[in-house]
Amino acid sequence: MQMDLPHRKIHIAVTIKPKLCAAGVQLRDQVDTWFPDRSRKSPEGWLGDSRHSARKSDHNPDKDGWCRALDLNTLFESTDSLAPYLADQIRIAAKSDPRISYVIYNGRICSKILNWKWRKYKGINPHKRHIHISFTRLGDKDSKPFDIPLIGGKI
Repeated sequence: MQMDLPHRKIHIAVTIKPKLCAAGVQLRDQVDTWFPDRSRKSPEGWLGDSRHSARKSDHNPDKDGWCRALDLNTLFESTDSLAPYLADQIRIAAKSDPRISYVIYNGRICSKILNWKWRKYKGINPHKRHIHISFTRLGDKDSKPFDIPLIGGKI
């Protein structure tokens, strides 16, 4: 922000606190409800670290502070055996839920580009220990529950 006063300009730094989009909060809360003992250790999270800030990432806050990515650790119970099913159910839900932008898990990515079909992911991190979900701007303030069977949606 800049203010003009007679004979001088004053620059005021404005810092906006980062916040996870409402859709991300809702999805995380649903997973927490159905898997209360799940691991929340890294690579769990939503706010990008220094590696993320060096590149374009939905984990980095935009100009309004919104972060539009959520990483869910794959240890939902004592193993990660449910992670492939949850990742696939999120993919299926994304077909009709415009809040989801794309999903990455276990070396594969899906998005609208190929009508939500899994394809090979060529990024540096294959996302084997976490499910990455990116959200659209529609998810910034939309916190309606996700219709995902493993976390309380209809079958």
